[in-house]
Amino acid sequence: MKKFMIATLSGAALILFGNAAAADIDAGKNKAAEVCASCHGIDGNSPAPNFPHIGGQHRTYLEKALKDYKSGTRTDPVMNGMAAALSNDDIENLAFYYSSLPGKLNSNK
Repeated sequence: MKKFMIATLSGAALILFGNAAAADIDAGKNKAAEVCASCHGIDGNSPAPNFPHIGGQHRTYLEKALKDYKSGTRTDPVMNGMAAALSNDDIENLAFYYSSLPGKLNSNK
């Protein structure tokens, strides 16, 4: 039973943390420059008050928000259109990139 529990927990850890390891921070930075920087800034700290700061935001939150915009679960006329063109890899890479940055949400990095 002990070996079964260890194998189960190890498998769960691989599933949970495998996505973060597979994300490509450089690809996220490049995609951010193409798609996101005009509103959110390349560092995720938009100077415009009407665009949220996403630098330093939690990776899982960013992924969920982008996936929800892409599916239409979350609605915003601009973001739905922007997210529609993103692949799942793009979403993971963007989330990994922006979450790695220092920002107003995470000033200790």
